[in-house]
Amino acid sequence: MSLGEAIATARRARGYTQAALAEQLGITQAALSRYEHNLREPTKSALGDIAYALGLTPDLLDHADRMQGALAVGAHMRRRATAKATAWRRLEAQLNLYRLHALRLFDAVELRIELAVPWFDPFEYEPDTAARLLRMQWRMPIGPVRDLTGWMEAAGCLIIVADFGTNRVDGLSQWSGNQPLIMLNSTPPTDRRRLTLAHELGHLCLHSQGVPDDVEADASAFAAEFLMPADTIRPQLRNLTTGKLHDLKRHWGVSMQALIERAFRLKTISATQRTSFYKKFSRLGWRTHEPVSDELAPEQPRLAAAIGQALIQKGLTESEAAIICGFSPDNPDNPFLNDMTRLRLV
Repeated sequence: MSLGEAIATARRARGYTQAALAEQLGITQAALSRYEHNLREPTKSALGDIAYALGLTPDLLDHADRMQGALAVGAHMRRRATAKATAWRRLEAQLNLYRLHALRLFDAVELRIELAVPWFDPFEYEPDTAARLLRMQWRMPIGPVRDLTGWMEAAGCLIIVADFGTNRVDGLSQWSGNQPLIMLNSTPPTDRRRLTLAHELGHLCLHSQGVPDDVEADASAFAAEFLMPADTIRPQLRNLTTGKLHDLKRHWGVSMQALIERAFRLKTISATQRTSFYKKFSRLGWRTHEPVSDELAPEQPRLAAAIGQALIQKGLTESEAAIICGFSPDNPDNPFLNDMTRLRLV
């Protein structure tokens, strides 16, 4: 990976076109294009200007070549078919950039990882089998997953929550070296965010090496079994009513639509009953805004803020810690330091 690739990725992550960034820097678009395509190396002063405009440190960009493999690689992404390419490409660039930040921080801060995110060969293990095995490996209690975010962070998952600026993309994930990295949209309700986390966990477990044909279906099947184990939930999905769906949503922390899909897959309701539920949901406006969601306790990631706090506890100022993170000190989008206040209050 090259300096030019790092500059281009950081620019896309900030949502800048080449023309817009070049104008802000006071250079020609052709000059910026040469930097990004490694046709010309920026001077130390020019690199400093580029980094500052992008809210980063020059050192972060200049040492991008330490990352193994390409920086701008495709991410696993839970998005709708109608998601605009400009939006998901920007988010993909942000995730790739976070990989670079994470690699620096995992060198500076020693994480105490209690669990691990294993790899299951998708050509050998069915998604639901992988989900059951992971629950066994993590020694999770039978039944609903309480504090899914906490379980995943205990396995070293770095979860970055941000407003994606679109409701068409829920989350995306990659590995950053040996550490799993997830970006999660802050705007969906708790039940949808939990399903997205489980979906991305499925990608991390199943698709880091061997990749089957339908990765999204596999991740969805993994998430369903992980959050709603068949052996436990099947008896509860019989004789479903709207009121019972409300109670099950409170208990399992997943949407009523996820429960309906689970019931259909486990054959406790028929296709006709499934359609009937969805017609009723459409009439009531529940396909987009389900009831009970606001009763579910939000799950807040803590690992990113804990990393920032660890840097401060080493005796660094917040400005010095920001630089180690690879962000300029005045960048408001630094999740490692700007979430520290929330961490102190929890």
